Amino acid sequence: MTSYDAIIIGTGQAGPALADRLSRAGQRVAIIERARFGGTCVNTGCIPTKAMVASAYAARMAQRAAEYGVVLPGPPGVDMRQVKARKDAISGKSRVGVESWLRGLENCTVIQGQARLAGPRRVQVGDETLTAERIFLNVGGRAAVPPMPGIQEVPFLTNSTMMDLDTLPEHLVVVGGSYIGLEFGQIFRRFGSQVTIIEQGPRLIGREDEDVSAAIAGFLEKEGIAIRTSAKCMSVARQGDGVAVAVDCTAGAPVVTGSHLLLAVGRRPNTADLGLEAAGVATDERGYITVDDALQTSVPGIWALGDCNGRGAFTHTSYNDFEIVAANLLDGETRRVTDRIPAYALFTDPPLGRAGMTEAEARRSGRRILVAKRPMTRVGRAVEKGETEGFMKVVVDAGTRQILGAAILGTGGDEVVHGLLDLMYAKAPYDVLQRSMPIHPTVSELLPTALGSLEPAT
Repeated sequence: MTSYDAIIIGTGQAGPALADRLSRAGQRVAIIERARFGGTCVNTGCIPTKAMVASAYAARMAQRAAEYGVVLPGPPGVDMRQVKARKDAISGKSRVGVESWLRGLENCTVIQGQARLAGPRRVQVGDETLTAERIFLNVGGRAAVPPMPGIQEVPFLTNSTMMDLDTLPEHLVVVGGSYIGLEFGQIFRRFGSQVTIIEQGPRLIGREDEDVSAAIAGFLEKEGIAIRTSAKCMSVARQGDGVAVAVDCTAGAPVVTGSHLLLAVGRRPNTADLGLEAAGVATDERGYITVDDALQTSVPGIWALGDCNGRGAFTHTSYNDFEIVAANLLDGETRRVTDRIPAYALFTDPPLGRAGMTEAEARRSGRRILVAKRPMTRVGRAVEKGETEGFMKVVVDAGTRQILGAAILGTGGDEVVHGLLDLMYAKAPYDVLQRSMPIHPTVSELLPTALGSLEPAT
């Protein structure tokens, strides 16, 4: 039995940074990883998928070259082996970097293997038992596989196994019309696949406002992606070398047949084989570890960080979990999960940058609200780039004049939204940004103009 001051299970976004802080504070730390270092973001999430988004964007710009007066020697093509090799190199460099960083830390022992809690202060890894007064769970999540009839009889892909493709699907059928499904759908359409996206709900990305959903569906369909919504009672079956998805939609054929099937219907936490019951750590009905506002579990001395705690499903929320725990334990601060403002992006092209409430959420809150909306066709930079799809929308509290939320759907939207997010954290009135002098020509320069046209929501 080996004793440490702290044990960290998992090397996703929160774990390595916490190991660094704790070890630099003089604590003896053990960090355990059962598979690849870096977690979802590095291996099957943000880094590799955004590398593929970049390749897809390059393919799209090559296809549009003539619009810009650029003459290519012939029609552009996509080499999937080269795309995969580039993606793997970028992801691999990050993975090696995380492992090297951890192995180079003083006071930190890296252990590889499956970890299970054996009690409130004990962790079992193979034949070795570790003990510590503080245990941090950073075990992440994985793709959920829905209980669709026939799903166990057909080959299917998830966001993880999509990373292994080095050939182009003839027809990719995506079940799930939310963030992961839309990104992969557009990527492979731009690579040359026929793509159909099937969504059980009445519209794509149902958590967003209806105008956002409609605009995204519009530009995806312009690129040739077929979208089937209100798909009920789905089932799957083999059909030759491919797969047939039976749907009950309001319109269209009752069966969609494709060469490849991607399931993009949500995530589930990696908690089933963690031995939580041995330590008495509580979970919710979906398996997420229950935590308080400081990310402590139901057992004193055990914290849960990252995707496994159900308090955020992004790399940035995972890293912020680390910041909260480190500040509270090492810096004498009192930081809370509820201090943060929800913010995320959908990395289609154009991207969607989101901060705070949707317009629908703001309306349901009972506040008096002001709303400003401007199409990207009014943004000089977007016109110059030939990328005018989308719009920007800002929602303001009419009483406090503070920004409640924003949706920037358009070129650079994933970056532009941060100007609004910063103002929201400062709790400053929207007038501060409205009276600023932005740089021309940029996408951000339209924000003050948009804020000058705020109107009461009707």
